[in-house]
Amino acid sequence: MQAKGRVFKYGNNVDTDVIIPARYLNTSDADELALHCMEDLDADFVKNVRPGDIMVAGKNFGCGSSREHAPMALKAAGISVVIAETFARIFFRNAINIGLPILECGEAAHDIEADDTVEVDLGAGTITNLTKKRTYQAQPFPPFMQDIIEADGLINHIRANLR
Repeated sequence: MQAKGRVFKYGNNVDTDVIIPARYLNTSDADELALHCMEDLDADFVKNVRPGDIMVAGKNFGCGSSREHAPMALKAAGISVVIAETFARIFFRNAINIGLPILECGEAAHDIEADDTVEVDLGAGTITNLTKKRTYQAQPFPPFMQDIIEADGLINHIRANLR
């Protein structure tokens, strides 16, 4: 799977309450969640994000509450992949479960800047900053996890394999 987009960059400890504020958790409609994604941290995010864009952050991305709403909101807003130095474990798991690709790569997280154009090959784990002409290597997911992401989440993967 490939992704290519413009970068939105954030720092360390971006928690799930910032990704999707708790006041919007009365719905699990992905399109509705997308309308409020990142609004407390970046009021212009929803106005500026385009399908395929990429989010880059520092350490402990997705810490806080253990809600699937956070990766769901990012994905529905148009984010094709999140690259971070590290992810909170529950966010990591929730992202895979809903089919949002994520990669841990400290070098890329530090070097990539907002508005850079980045291309990602999830199968190989390569991240190429087209703006700076640099390539970084992340650990690719094992094939079974890539299958879950390509199926657009765990539920779809299970349904497809039950047939």
